[in-house]
Amino acid sequence: MGRHGTIAGRKAAQDSKRSALFTKYAKTITVAAKDGGDPEYNSALRVAIEKAKGIGMPNDNINRAIKKGTGELGGASYEELKFEGYGAGGVAIIVDCLTDNTNRTTSAVRSSFDKHGGNLGTPGCVSYMFSRKGVILIEKSDEIDEDVLMDAALEAGAEDMVNNEDSFEIIAEPSDYLAVDEALRKAGYDLVESEISYVPSVESTPDENDLKKLKKLVDVLEDNDDVQSVNTNCAIDLE
Repeated sequence: MGRHGTIAGRKAAQDSKRSALFTKYAKTITVAAKDGGDPEYNSALRVAIEKAKGIGMPNDNINRAIKKGTGELGGASYEELKFEGYGAGGVAIIVDCLTDNTNRTTSAVRSSFDKHGGNLGTPGCVSYMFSRKGVILIEKSDEIDEDVLMDAALEAGAEDMVNNEDSFEIIAEPSDYLAVDEALRKAGYDLVESEISYVPSVESTPDENDLKKLKKLVDVLEDNDDVQSVNTNCAIDLE
């Protein structure tokens, strides 16, 4: 949803929306499994499974999602949709969806923007303000040596590492992201978050009134089962 906030805030947000995240991650696994159901030979599926396990998704749910993707079980065929627009205060928003009903999803996203002070725009209206990057977060601890971690990340193909308040944020090009993710996992690091996301090149700072509307819009969007992620260029933590 954004790159601000603490690890504790992110974990709390995940805990409060765990059931909804199960649905979203199951869709991600199903889509990834279309390219093969064995995570050993399908890096995208392996990462999706790791993320699902990270929030406590039961193995039965994971296996069922894989079988839907490989065709062993019947299920919906999901289509990717991306929406761009502005929230209150002119904050840029990108919404990624996986849906089996494009009309339903489009209507719901448009309604959410309209009801909560936003404006849904045309493709490309805000995406130029973001770069698509692989983003990996590792929580700081006494056991982690910053230099050793940076060397491991850069050697695997990462382009940068940011030292945050309570985490190390590793940035990679999408083409290098899976290799970096795999290398860090094999090196024994616990990845709090790992995904390809939209990193803003310019940020917006709404006033207090607009911030409340923006938070409500983002919450409503994230509560939609068809919405996989909501990214903004808000300079203030929305957790």
